[in-house]
Amino acid sequence: MHHRTTIVGAGLSGLVLARILHVNGVEATVLDADASPTARSQGGMLDVHEDSGQVALRAAGLHEEFRAAVHQGGQALRVLDRHAVVHVEHPDDGDGDRPEVHRRTLRDILLASVPEVRWGAKVTGAVPLGDGRHEVVLADGTTLTTDLLVGADGAWSRVRPLVSSAVPAYTGLSFVEARLHDADVRHPASAAVVGGGFLFALGGGRGVLAHREPDGGLHVYGALRVPADWLDRIDPLTLTPDVLAGFADWDDSLRALIADTDEPLVPRQVHALPIGHRWDRVPGVTLLGDAAHLMSPFAGEGANLAMVDGADLAAALLAHPDDVEKALAVYEDALFPRAEASAAMSAESLEVCFRSDAPQGLVDRFAAFAGQ
Repeated sequence: MHHRTTIVGAGLSGLVLARILHVNGVEATVLDADASPTARSQGGMLDVHEDSGQVALRAAGLHEEFRAAVHQGGQALRVLDRHAVVHVEHPDDGDGDRPEVHRRTLRDILLASVPEVRWGAKVTGAVPLGDGRHEVVLADGTTLTTDLLVGADGAWSRVRPLVSSAVPAYTGLSFVEARLHDADVRHPASAAVVGGGFLFALGGGRGVLAHREPDGGLHVYGALRVPADWLDRIDPLTLTPDVLAGFADWDDSLRALIADTDEPLVPRQVHALPIGHRWDRVPGVTLLGDAAHLMSPFAGEGANLAMVDGADLAAALLAHPDDVEKALAVYEDALFPRAEASAAMSAESLEVCFRSDAPQGLVDRFAAFAGQ
């Protein structure tokens, strides 16, 4: 079967691209490896930036739906040290330019706005056929051909090798993910520590990061500077005490955000592509989102950039409907410097958050922002 445009990955970037093309009468096939849209967790809260992610959602005609889904109060912020001393506290006064929304809710809005996604279509590779066309190979042995192949398939993209030999590298930071349900009732002390929005608790190469979610739960990440194989060497049955040992000198109220999890801890390593990752123009193929510029989450840029990528590529394709290569060149010329700047900011922010005197660097940043 042949397709004009094939988008691999039904994440935010691929769906924004598909949505804008769809409303302009250009159909695209969207493939996703998951068996269904609910096959796995979609993560936690996102702050959607007025000058990037919201611009993309306006281009997609979905800004009103996004605003209706915003978590009221979610822009509240607290910065604590490891002794639970509050260094920064900002309430959500309702006029911030980075409102919070759950990633799952935002994805659902996008999914409802596009033609049906082909679920369970795991791409294992692609082969150039010449003249910009590619044969896409699926895990079930079937194949399809396409005039334009867009890799929106995340950190471990199967499309990326067509344009780049780069692979994500471990940043030195590992997370364990915890969830506390119905926090105000079941975990009132933890709910009070986190507050109504986002919590940074930082110190000495470690951190506890937590979001209040719209359903009243707390989504928590324990973060540690550890070797790449540290999580692999821990027995899953002893993961919680082993992680807590890394926070032995922390206040009990912060340790409880990990110790009292209502679900098993989920280990996650933080990877990033090289800052300034780019590639030479390869006919008929390009990348979006994490496939193009995976970075740490410490500047809040990844999801916003992904949506901008989708909107920008759609705009370029619509502006050059008879010249795909021109469209891809225009898109990539804007993508590369934008992604490099954000990746550098993310890497710098990671270092600020996990340096020895944390949270002082973050406190200083917020003071500078307030001064501006």
